[in-house]
Amino acid sequence: MKTSLPAGLLLALTLALAACDDRPAAESAHSEAAGEHGGHGEHDEHDEPPKGEHGGRLLEEGALSVELAIAEKGTPPKYQAWLYRDGQPLPPSAGSVEVHLKRLGERTENHRLDAQADGSLMASSVVGEPHSFDVEVLASIDGKALRWAYPSYEGRTEIERAVAEEAGIRVAPAGPGEIADAHEVQGLLTPVDGKVARVTARFPGPIRRLAANVGDRVRAGQTLATVESNLSLTDYSLTSPISGVVLARNASLGTQAGEGAALFEVADLSTLWVDLHVFGADVQYIRPGAAVEVTRLSDGASARTVLERVLPGTATASQSTVARATLANADGLWRPGSAVKARIVVDRQPAALVVPLAALQSFRDWEVVFVRIGDTYEVRPVELGKRDAERVQVLAGIEPGDQVVVEQSYLVKADIEKSGASHDH
Repeated sequence: MKTSLPAGLLLALTLALAACDDRPAAESAHSEAAGEHGGHGEHDEHDEPPKGEHGGRLLEEGALSVELAIAEKGTPPKYQAWLYRDGQPLPPSAGSVEVHLKRLGERTENHRLDAQADGSLMASSVVGEPHSFDVEVLASIDGKALRWAYPSYEGRTEIERAVAEEAGIRVAPAGPGEIADAHEVQGLLTPVDGKVARVTARFPGPIRRLAANVGDRVRAGQTLATVESNLSLTDYSLTSPISGVVLARNASLGTQAGEGAALFEVADLSTLWVDLHVFGADVQYIRPGAAVEVTRLSDGASARTVLERVLPGTATASQSTVARATLANADGLWRPGSAVKARIVVDRQPAALVVPLAALQSFRDWEVVFVRIGDTYEVRPVELGKRDAERVQVLAGIEPGDQVVVEQSYLVKADIEKSGASHDH
């Protein structure tokens, strides 16, 4: 007999097996990438790269070297470099430095560094997050051309497509959408007035037969009970005036049915009223015609409808305004008296780029999403705008069409954190 592991467990086992290698999975990928780059001064990604006196990466060839860092204190992230011969500082006029970056998805950018008064060279262009790319450094010192290349990855991991699918990791293209202006309220389901009938005795007398119980579905004209009239000593039938469900039975066999006494209550529950209580300033935004999503508090079942009216009075006990919608209930699964919450959408604003809230994760000090290219997943810090209960507007950080992880994004985050891809430059 074949059995299948739960998706989350399968991914966990896969990642654990990867961790059994002498190097973390992400580091293995880094090593392979580093091996693809020719040029001078190659460093093994698993060895701590040499550091210069300013804490930057030291790139060396013979007597010449360039110390390269990303300056982040007091400035947006920018490349900064220092030139050396035989370990001794050289003035920035002694050479030039350019940094070429290739990001995931073949996006490239170039940063030219210019001489500064403090003895360094610095780019005017900003290095956007994440600082994850293949780096090519082109330099010239006293007329000698130099080149180094190395991978510098962070917030990146690889998960095979089949493993990701088994784990439930799903991606979708980022694109335009709408952000709803919605108000959350609570209320109760009630029978619709005019669809509730009370069945009463026409003449007083003992109840000789009962033919319906609470919860029974009955049709119009169906006999519910038989009563013997005290006046004529003959039996007469009490029938249901409508089709519906017996909500109440106030009768026992052999007891006296008083004239006009309500023995049964029958209701047509094919539709129900949703009476929602709106408080305070929210009332001014609630209008008939607004879309409503109703959710039953007991089990989370939900349905969509439209607000029909806002009642003119105020509920005495709660001092709230009642907004009413009608809920279809042909299957009878919604019951009168059920407590519900509802989301009333009063406006929708278009947004050029949105993602589901489930796509968001925290990473360092950022709110991020994860973008997939091939089998590689990488963090993308995002600037966010308006949000509703389902989605959020993205102002910067990703592009339309980017394949964003929209389900099980926390698994991608966990794998990136496990790989230990650092913020090292």
